[in-house]
Amino acid sequence: MHPQIRMREPGQCPICGMDLIPASAEGDGETQAIGPTTLSPSARALAKIRTTPVLRREPRAELRLPGRVDYDESSLRAVTAWTGGRIDRLRVRVTGAQIRKGQVIATLYSPEVYTATRDLVQAVKQAEKLRGGLHSSAALASAALESTRERLRLLGLSDDAIARIEAKKAAPRSVEIRSPFAGTVLERLVEEGDYVAAGAPLFNVANLDRVWIQIDAYEPDLPYLRVGQEVVVAVESMPDEPLVGKVAFIDPVVDHRTRTAKVRIEVGNRDGQLRPGLFAEAVIEVDTDEEGDAGPSLVIPRTAPLFTGRRSVVYVAVPGTERPTYELREVRLGAAAGPFYPVLSGLSEGEEVVSRGAFVLDADLQLAGGKSMMTLGDDREDAAAERPPVAKELREALRPVVATYLDAQAHLAGDAIAEARGDLERLAEIVNDLRPPGSKGDRESWQALAGDLSGHARHAATQEGPAAIRRAFEHLSGAVEDLLGRFGNPMTEPVRIAYCPMAFDSKGAAWIQREEPLANPYYGAAMLRCGDFRATVLPGEFLAGGDDEAAPASAHAGGHEH
Repeated sequence: MHPQIRMREPGQCPICGMDLIPASAEGDGETQAIGPTTLSPSARALAKIRTTPVLRREPRAELRLPGRVDYDESSLRAVTAWTGGRIDRLRVRVTGAQIRKGQVIATLYSPEVYTATRDLVQAVKQAEKLRGGLHSSAALASAALESTRERLRLLGLSDDAIARIEAKKAAPRSVEIRSPFAGTVLERLVEEGDYVAAGAPLFNVANLDRVWIQIDAYEPDLPYLRVGQEVVVAVESMPDEPLVGKVAFIDPVVDHRTRTAKVRIEVGNRDGQLRPGLFAEAVIEVDTDEEGDAGPSLVIPRTAPLFTGRRSVVYVAVPGTERPTYELREVRLGAAAGPFYPVLSGLSEGEEVVSRGAFVLDADLQLAGGKSMMTLGDDREDAAAERPPVAKELREALRPVVATYLDAQAHLAGDAIAEARGDLERLAEIVNDLRPPGSKGDRESWQALAGDLSGHARHAATQEGPAAIRRAFEHLSGAVEDLLGRFGNPMTEPVRIAYCPMAFDSKGAAWIQREEPLANPYYGAAMLRCGDFRATVLPGEFLAGGDDEAAPASAHAGGHEH
């Protein structure tokens, strides 16, 4: 009943439990024949087959890093009281207010200044009275007046303010506090009636004509970043106005808990639409050509290839046929570059590859007993022979890591955001505290992976809002796939690799879950069944490949329900 199941030894089918029969009894020559599969136009429409031409383009990908808008720390200033006293009146009472240089922002009653100004008024009157008297008396009165003026200057009064007091011959009960610079009030630190000391900060002010975009870059992202690099910044509140900034600073130290480094991008903000606290996303173009050749290369969509072990296959449309016909072809692909895979061999420019519905074609060949991706020689046996065995104790130690991730996935799919956040926080703690047993090679391999796991988990747990948590959860899912590829499935039950091509504006995203039915953590109840299963990883089995689409398809795949 399931001709795609083939084993080297007698046994039972793992799907239906029926006894396997020798392949020779099926007519081995027929089942192994490579033949194209032909569909009627109606069958092609029902299967929703879509083809895409093999194109030649630059091998570039986009690196997207989450961040937030922050004020420029170099423009941050504190407006302070130049003398001690009581705040009588605040002229600026709200944060976010724009103030000018020299603007009066508060009036303050200062006993010390009031006493000094009264002394000034008395000294002015005394000097005028003795101006026509004895020379020595007039000189003493003038010296006393200048001494009083200097005292007020030391207290903080300007010469203009002193001149106004002398002209009025009246001591003001309050003094004015003026802002020495212009900007936006970020924080008000006092209330009317508060007593403050000389030098106490009253307001924190910053110039928002230029802001910073603070992003968290993970370890694998750091080689693609450099100071002075131009970066496109996307802000949700300005979807149609991408901004261009420059990387001004890259933290030389990686946070040991989040495994991220702070990266600062400077962006102009003359119109004031970038407000500190807004979420932003930095989009960085990455050249993925490993050989350094800047020339264009052949590419196919990431949805086109099927993977069996380390082998890649695609279905190619056969030209010049009356009915839609497709043939299986083995190809060599490079590292994924955004939504594309570069083609190293096996395809020519202009050929049409199946970019949607390849699993349907492969299933048709499987049911017909033909040679499909599932009946090709299993190169994973060679990989398994090369991979050193993983100790049972090590797998048991890793079980809570995968189990907690699966709990978070289930809670996100069920829109239980608070519970998912708790799972993610607990996962980061489990990874940080884990000291797995095993060989030195196993421990080193775990340490290389632990940073990504804990960093992505903690980053997801600290995000605000379901959308941000789900976007960060995608990175965590990739790290868990790496764990399954390096150490195998540590659970006592199978896990499923699923993929939703609609996630994140049709960029696509994968995740790992327990058994059926499919539960999409990126949409929750809105599109719970959107996606399909790409692989099943049995207990102790290794996940072949590492990309979110690099896993072989399972025998059963879900569809899309919107």
